[in-house]
Amino acid sequence: MKRWMIYTCLALLTSAAFADEMLDNELATLQHAWAKATYQTSKDQQEPAFKALTEQAHQLTTQHPDANEAMIWEAIVLSGYAKSMGPLHPMNALKAAEQARDLLLASIKTNPQALHGSAYTTLGSLYFRVPGWPIGFGDKKKGREYLEKALQLNPTGIDSNYFYADFLRAQGDYSQAVTYYQKALQAPARPGREDADAGRKQEIEEGLRLAQSKLK
Repeated sequence: MKRWMIYTCLALLTSAAFADEMLDNELATLQHAWAKATYQTSKDQQEPAFKALTEQAHQLTTQHPDANEAMIWEAIVLSGYAKSMGPLHPMNALKAAEQARDLLLASIKTNPQALHGSAYTTLGSLYFRVPGWPIGFGDKKKGREYLEKALQLNPTGIDSNYFYADFLRAQGDYSQAVTYYQKALQAPARPGREDADAGRKQEIEEGLRLAQSKLK
């Protein structure tokens, strides 16, 4: 191989590695900001916090249009934004949820296994929490299907088990909900996501208490 071709290949490999590292760092920053907005911000300040995060997340997706990870995290942030608006701004909340859904569906088409199937987890949560027709796109059956697919891809994950447990509890299946909450508590720690894991475990423990109280 000619020397110039070797140099060109090395330059391309270096550039790709740098781009991957930059994306990883930007995603980590976004993840920590999401954890702060979700678990360390008062309820009355969550909406503006998430609004700012949606702009940051969208910029990341724009800079990395082929990165499924960026698309998924923009959707996660939009889901948090929708939740933070709650019943006070229902149409804006629904619009954010629809944007999140569309990003997740697009991500699944190109790489369904990205982030260990996280797109399915968030999709399932959206479909079971959003109101159904004629108000929104909510659909309990689709929600279950997406959540079960997430579990197939990540059977020991903290989020896949937690969201499925929450779904089961909402459906009145308290015994099974307890099983999956307990699996979520036993999930392996996620390096670099200690803040998110700590907040999620509090949610799991609360859900577990509620489910167990229904079995007494």
